[in-house]
Amino acid sequence: MADGDQHHQNQSQVVVVMVPLPAQGHLNQLLHLSRLISAYNIPVHYVGAATHNRQAKLRAHGWDQTSVSNKIQFHDFPTPPFLSPPPNPNATNKFPSHLQPSFEATAHLRQPLAKLLRELSLKGRRVIVIHDSMMASIIQDVASIPNGESYTFHSVSAFTIFLYLWEVIGKPKKLEELDVKLPDGIPSLEGCFTVEFRNFIGEQHKYQKLNNAGNLHNTSRTIEGPYMDLLNRIGDQKKHWAIGPFNPTTVAYPNNNSNSSRHMCLEWLDKQEQRSVMYVSFGTTTAMKDEQIQELAIGLEESKQRFIWVLRDADKGDLFNGGEVRRAELPQGFEERIKGRGLVVRDWVPQLEILSHKSTGGFLSHCGWNSCLESITMGVPIAAWPMHSDQPRNTVLITKLLRVGFVMRDWDKRDELVTSQNVKNGVQKFMGSKEGEEIRKRAAELGAAVRQSRVAGEASHMEFSSFIAHITR
Repeated sequence: MADGDQHHQNQSQVVVVMVPLPAQGHLNQLLHLSRLISAYNIPVHYVGAATHNRQAKLRAHGWDQTSVSNKIQFHDFPTPPFLSPPPNPNATNKFPSHLQPSFEATAHLRQPLAKLLRELSLKGRRVIVIHDSMMASIIQDVASIPNGESYTFHSVSAFTIFLYLWEVIGKPKKLEELDVKLPDGIPSLEGCFTVEFRNFIGEQHKYQKLNNAGNLHNTSRTIEGPYMDLLNRIGDQKKHWAIGPFNPTTVAYPNNNSNSSRHMCLEWLDKQEQRSVMYVSFGTTTAMKDEQIQELAIGLEESKQRFIWVLRDADKGDLFNGGEVRRAELPQGFEERIKGRGLVVRDWVPQLEILSHKSTGGFLSHCGWNSCLESITMGVPIAAWPMHSDQPRNTVLITKLLRVGFVMRDWDKRDELVTSQNVKNGVQKFMGSKEGEEIRKRAAELGAAVRQSRVAGEASHMEFSSFIAHITR
């Protein structure tokens, strides 16, 4: 009888399998989503190469990992060694082409993933696969599992996805018919991707059409309601869920009475005035020219504004076996001159904790969607300096539609050097002008609305709960 009860319990169990693309902004989002789903007592399996799983766990922050670690099981699947060239700061196209070998190596995950899915399908009532849109070919065997379902996770904004679909399907309807107005100057995709990555995207889209029970977006209707509605109208007739933000809306700091586990930049922020510091970071995939780094340094110094600058090179495909890391040179005596007013950090930082700190008043950012959403959630305005991928279009959303930021560097001028004078003027305008104050006010209001939407009974929480109800039906 006990064995029968156990069998019934196993058969009633729903399990979720996460399949991220091996790049930090993608690994991080699906790890946050794993935490949220596991809070519903649903077991989550997070799969990838050992080096990328290690990267995801090492950089996880903003939530108490011990409370859900037993519900998230990591599977380190073998991949052949992949040689990733160093990031090229002098490349004309700023897309991180050096990561391409690690993207291609994910093809070797297909067989061990299929084996895991078959094993799970025998134990549980339903196997839910949530895969990055760039990993569709890896999960194609879901179609052969009777109790398997796959959902496509889109790592970019709903606005960006809408523009892509509208363009790809040949703009069959005029914008007026869709009852949507777009601002002038929507950037084309020219210069956003390499040819190799465009081909990789095309290959994944072929498989995406085969196995897709629905689409998941790390956004909130509070932020992108109109564009979520449009996706449900012009897409593939599959449901689109806005179940974000995935990142914590209130940050859990390390549970330690001493300060030994806090990052040094947080201790520095503790000593600064409220909303007085500009956080400067260009994400994990940006390799900036030496000449541009020099101009940025001089501009930050001459602005006389307080700042934390994360000055590190782009991630390599394998963080732990990649040889020496490029160390950018700063103007002679720079760090001594800015002591007390500025801080340069050359390692990885807990971005959520910085953005949620009371002393942080602005974010000079590349406008990757991960960073945009974290900044919006914490009510911090953005000075946009897009580099590649979806970032130019995210800039439009942030600056022209949501109006919680302004453009620091025009995408049309991406091949030009941003001079120290332009940096100085932009930072001063952002942190010290009436226009900057109005942007900060709107950012604070939107952040408060997004955080409220995640409260039980509010819009984002209800949409997430509806997705959970759907997969456990």
